[in-house]
Amino acid sequence: MKISARNVLNGTVKQVKPGPVNAEVVVELSGGAQVVSVITRESAEALSLAAGKGVYAVIKASNVMIAVD
Repeated sequence: MKISARNVLNGTVKQVKPGPVNAEVVVELSGGAQVVSVITRESAEALSLAAGKGVYAVIKASNVMIAVD
């Protein structure tokens, strides 16, 4: 796989929560951190996403916000 995005995180699907239109996908990274993505249900089905499947979380954003208390 070649992709132009700079932030590609390798992980494992922990959970897929399908809804009527979208699916929430929880990806667990090697250090235990989790990334959550909302994608279309159709895409989740086309990718055959299920718990335990290895995936890449690809982050492509023009802005990344940082906040503190």
